[in-house]
Amino acid sequence: MIKKLKKIKPKELDELFNGLHHEEFDNIDCLDCANCCKTLGPRLTNIDIERLSEFLKIKTSIFFERYIRIDEDNDYVFKSMPCPFLQDDNYCIVYKSRPRACREYPHTDRKNIKSILNICLKNTETCPVVANIFKRIERMI
Repeated sequence: MIKKLKKIKPKELDELFNGLHHEEFDNIDCLDCANCCKTLGPRLTNIDIERLSEFLKIKTSIFFERYIRIDEDNDYVFKSMPCPFLQDDNYCIVYKSRPRACREYPHTDRKNIKSILNICLKNTETCPVVANIFKRIERMI
């Protein structure tokens, strides 16, 4: 399927994914799922860490100590999953200040989708929106 998608013109592919992204999010409420928050750890940037520390009103050094570890790729990630800020009702207590990776997930509404098709395909395992997008595209092509 990825091979077929890569044959589509970049702008057309972006428009296809973007349209389906919005249609699917009209039908699926992330709060019913939260699989991404339960199973995927976002890569945190320094800006994310500063924003979260400020939001939580703690020093960055304390934020690091409580929540951050360095993974095998030398990236900052949360020490544990599910996300330490995910509540039992699937609401995020830091939603307004959430990391960039969380803001952009599942990436199906971005430009140049062709460059991340493999990531999107992998996200079908976690996100029902992405799974539905790929199912719909498969029926179209």
